[in-house]
Amino acid sequence: MKTQNTQAVSFKTAHSHALFLAQAAMIAALYIVLTILANTLGLANYMIQVRFSEALTILPYFTPAAIPGLFIGCLLSNILTGCALPDIIFGSLATLLGALGTYALRRWKWCAPVCPILANTIIVPLILVYGYGLLMEGMSLVQCLGFYCLTVGAGEVISCGILGMVLLTVLEKYKGRIF
Repeated sequence: MKTQNTQAVSFKTAHSHALFLAQAAMIAALYIVLTILANTLGLANYMIQVRFSEALTILPYFTPAAIPGLFIGCLLSNILTGCALPDIIFGSLATLLGALGTYALRRWKWCAPVCPILANTIIVPLILVYGYGLLMEGMSLVQCLGFYCLTVGAGEVISCGILGMVLLTVLEKYKGRIF
């Protein structure tokens, strides 16, 4: 009798793990496709970034599978779009931190985009200055960092705050079937 019960539990656990991996893989793939689309339009890199894929950073609100999915998707996107090594590492970590924050704040719907916006607004300007050496003529280091915080932050508000919340609102109707 215990064998059947153990097998039932094992099957359920295996199904849960498979579902988790499938969701994470689909989110990673979608992140990559959307980043490549934004890159094709010149919106994915440097000081003005409106990555459509960043709208997906609200997905940890629905499922923890989005956390590794977003991280791996960002990591592969940064590699595929030819980003510098500091961007590949720290840009992906910014997305990971944002996803973890979204998951941590999942009880409060309107907080879903806050952590990805903050993580990228703080980390990406440092990558632009130290990873790419993008200093603007006539501006000090602090002024450049401040300017990049404004431009990257604006792009993140568009991507995560506006597009992400539209996505969250649409997906909320189907969360029981999708997640």
